[in-house]
Amino acid sequence: MSIDDRLPPAEQSDAHLPGLYQDGAFWGMTATQLFGAFNDNLFKQLMLLLAVPVGAAAVSQDDQQWLATVVFSLPFVLFSGYAGFLSDRFSKRTIILMAKMGELVVMTLGVLAFANYSRTGYTGLLVVLGLMGTQSAFFGPSKYGILPEMLRGSDLPRANGLILMTTFLAIIFGTASAGVLGQWLVDETAPLAESAGGLARGSAFCIGIAVVGIVTALWIRRVPPARPDLRFRMSALTMTPETRAVLRNDLPLLAAILASCTFWLVSGIAIQSINSLGLVQLELGKQWTSLLTAMIGVGIAVGAVTAGRMCRGRADPRVVRLGVWGIVAFLLILSISLPGGQHLLGFWGSLVVLMLVGVSAGLFAIPVQVYIQARPPAGQKGRMIAVMNQANFIAITLSGIIYLAMDRWAVAMDWPRSILFAMIAGLFLPVALFYRLPGDK
Repeated sequence: MSIDDRLPPAEQSDAHLPGLYQDGAFWGMTATQLFGAFNDNLFKQLMLLLAVPVGAAAVSQDDQQWLATVVFSLPFVLFSGYAGFLSDRFSKRTIILMAKMGELVVMTLGVLAFANYSRTGYTGLLVVLGLMGTQSAFFGPSKYGILPEMLRGSDLPRANGLILMTTFLAIIFGTASAGVLGQWLVDETAPLAESAGGLARGSAFCIGIAVVGIVTALWIRRVPPARPDLRFRMSALTMTPETRAVLRNDLPLLAAILASCTFWLVSGIAIQSINSLGLVQLELGKQWTSLLTAMIGVGIAVGAVTAGRMCRGRADPRVVRLGVWGIVAFLLILSISLPGGQHLLGFWGSLVVLMLVGVSAGLFAIPVQVYIQARPPAGQKGRMIAVMNQANFIAITLSGIIYLAMDRWAVAMDWPRSILFAMIAGLFLPVALFYRLPGDK
């Protein structure tokens, strides 16, 4: 099924729009979300690295990554419905600009939270992380919902591939930058308060990135509101009756959203598990552990662009099958440890396999994302994407809790941390076995 087949006539008359690569508005959107993703991941990874106990403390102290993951993702659960309403009620470009201004405020608060760690502690950082999640929750529906409104329908697969590629390039550089900053600005033998205070100098860079993101957002093409007459109802905080009716009558769309949120569930667990693998089992420093985390982003960037080309203007189910089985297979390879707890792949082998996990993830995510964007009626796109975001971040919130349980189980059984990846593969296996994008035989 082609993307244009799902669009109403008003959205099919897109011949006047420039081609994707000549469209300055698209590149403005791409740059805007790239800078936002960079800031999110730099700040979040700095917090996650502070949250993992190492050495002797790894046995006596709990890994606090789960708490940071829950705090960041909970605003998406609470506010995505309202954000979806706003993205359909007002111009998505306006919502994007307001969200970027909010990002500047949050990044400034982040610098203050690191600088005042001795007084506010980890709680201060968690408050800022929650605000960051809130800002991102309002940005998300407009970010994805504006693409079908300002681009040619046939350009959507390539546009999604480029958006996802640049998102994960931002994740790569944001995550890797956190590791470098942690290594350069922090004395690991110093008290935690002194270490966090040192990171304030590095996190100040995020303020400049937020300003640049506001400037690039001005390049985004003006689009009219999708539903200017839309009235707010309390049901918009979760799911409106109209959206519920669309999902009830469109089971393939519902299945795609469920597959998407399962993907983000295992992704959330995987990021925390990579940090644990690097810091605890492989006994790497923050810089090299962040490189492991960034490597999966390299793979997703490659997989996203590859999927965009392979889909050829439609959501191709064959690409989904290739991606989903690749994820399961490479996670299982990553889980293997030798007797005595030595990891089979070690650092260098893990880099390669994590990249392959990322490539597979990109192949899976792009066709599903395109399908969810194109399938709903025109006036429902923003709210449907908000429902997808809400489902995805319920899954990511759960990933923090599930990771806590898995980590404690591994510690109690004295298993190497690589076993976490076998558990993750098991969670994703039902998607590989049972999910079929329409058109798959």
